[in-house]
Amino acid sequence: MPLPEGFCNLETRAVGIKVCSAYYFSENFTGANVDGYLRNTAVGTEALADGLRRALELARAQGYGLMVWDAYRPVRAVKRFAEWARQSEDGRTKARHYPNVDKSRLFELGYIASSSGHSRGSTVDLTLTGADGRPLDMGTDFDFMDDASHHDSPLVSRECTERRNLLREIMVKSGFRPYQNEWWHYTLVNEPFPDTYFDFPVE
Repeated sequence: MPLPEGFCNLETRAVGIKVCSAYYFSENFTGANVDGYLRNTAVGTEALADGLRRALELARAQGYGLMVWDAYRPVRAVKRFAEWARQSEDGRTKARHYPNVDKSRLFELGYIASSSGHSRGSTVDLTLTGADGRPLDMGTDFDFMDDASHHDSPLVSRECTERRNLLREIMVKSGFRPYQNEWWHYTLVNEPFPDTYFDFPVE
């Protein structure tokens, strides 16, 4: 199925960026493949890919790379997250993703929402890698629902804070704005589809 006009597989336009789709694989907070993710790739707007290409150039100039966990997110996946959050606690992913938060409060605290800017196609979740392509220690895992994931959190080491700050500097220079509560989350300032939420599959 062809992608809608204005969208692309990020790794084909931002050549050299690494992708490990968090929601295609089961090692995410739901503990399963998420509806709408059909293969290990990342999809986004062409504008997002161009911004990531700029960011990758800046990262490489300092000896780093970038790895994307998620970008465009189908509406059906967001609905699946909401369904999961309403289910009773089974403990399978709590220790890794929300050890200090009661599952029943994930909506209240803003970690899970009924809609997501990711569905507009110009938001990305990513991290720095070393020159070998391996993700660096940023103080928490991706999708760690805790104050420790906030920018400038005192709960992580100075080294991790410096890496987060470097990623933020790179992304802001490349046309993105950060999200205070998630060090990995960035949205393109000039989104091409600011009011449209898409639901085609990631493939």
